[in-house]
Amino acid sequence: MSDASKSETMRDIINRVRVLREISNISADDLAKELGFDPIEYAAWESGEKEFSMGALVEIAGYFKVDLSELITGLTSKLRTFCITRAGEAPEVSRRPMYTYWNLAYNFHRKKCDPFMVEASSDTEKNPIALNTHPGQEFNYVVEGRLLISVGGRESELGPGDCIYYDSTEPHGMKALGGKPARFLAFVL
Repeated sequence: MSDASKSETMRDIINRVRVLREISNISADDLAKELGFDPIEYAAWESGEKEFSMGALVEIAGYFKVDLSELITGLTSKLRTFCITRAGEAPEVSRRPMYTYWNLAYNFHRKKCDPFMVEASSDTEKNPIALNTHPGQEFNYVVEGRLLISVGGRESELGPGDCIYYDSTEPHGMKALGGKPARFLAFVL
């Protein structure tokens, strides 16, 4: 995804959040306080100075009772019995510079979880783990590469075939190891 496309996607998400907030007649400051976000950081998200974290988007979608996929993509999910996402056809959601998410069930209506394929770039290894929280639980299954994951202050290394299930209200984050990207399935419940 080009930088221009990422910027446009970010503006679209900001606009959808702002519209939901305004329709609900809640100020940005009040929404930030209601969800436990720092009001200054929230203002930076809505102004486009910083990108919303995936955890923040999960919380915002839950607060407004909208599907996370619709908040991110702007597309209304319609399928109710099943959906198939063919290889290479999952919409890419670039949320943070060093992580790419592919929404694996973007078109299923009223999902009980949001499944993503996530790639942590090799550049994540150079930085401290960025932690976030959101309501619910999460399951991650490493497909390729090595991943260092931190949950509730404890770090674990995971390799292909390893998985972790955790309470996502605990501060959590991850980064690739070994100078190579890591891909994992993430199910946000």
